[in-house]
Amino acid sequence: MNIFAIGDLHLPGGDQKPMNIFGAHWEGHFDKIRADWESRVGEDDVVLLPGDLSWAMQLESAMPDLEMVGALPGRKIILRGNHDYWWCGINHLREVLPRGMYALQNDAMSLCGVTFCGSRGWTLPQSSEGEDHRIYTRELIRMEMSLERAKKLGNSRLVMMTHYPPLDEKHRDTPVSELAMKYGVTDIVYGHLHGASLRGAFSGERGGIRYYCVSCDGLDFKLCRLSGDELAESGDQVAQEGV
Repeated sequence: MNIFAIGDLHLPGGDQKPMNIFGAHWEGHFDKIRADWESRVGEDDVVLLPGDLSWAMQLESAMPDLEMVGALPGRKIILRGNHDYWWCGINHLREVLPRGMYALQNDAMSLCGVTFCGSRGWTLPQSSEGEDHRIYTRELIRMEMSLERAKKLGNSRLVMMTHYPPLDEKHRDTPVSELAMKYGVTDIVYGHLHGASLRGAFSGERGGIRYYCVSCDGLDFKLCRLSGDELAESGDQVAQEGV
């Protein structure tokens, strides 16, 4: 089983929202992603999608985007991003997802001996007051809930998804990265950053954790394959903790 990741697909959500308004490199961006995906991903592989999958405002409008991604090879694990307004109650969402697509929301799941967990996260607040601080604190609680559930699944490789960057702009630790170290996370996958912000994104190893910024435009619309020598054998074993 190989593990791939790509985030921030920003599919149109029924509105045909043109992404090339953000630059010519976005022209036909999903066609580029699909071509790379189909050439590299096998049915037993896992693809992580850490947020901002669709511009849709309602789940009904997002379904064509979810089905388009669901038709691609491999098993997909999705996480909510700040633009995924279509993301509804988790139980209903899981009922309508295409076969082989899983949604993480403050919980954890195991596929073939690898544990995946995560929560959306939020912008690192600049003070200990205000709305950003309140939301960030709430997201930390949710992240720890996810990590606690991941611990119960007991696998040696623990991959954490978060939409927002887990380190600050100078690549220093934050409460999110400190939680990851506390719980023995081996890999962190995140997105959210675009354009000039990608120049400051951290990808690499730090504190025993492999970090991957996987915003699709930062990857030239190609999937990122997670490294490591602990990849599990292929199979259909799936376990979820916290549903």
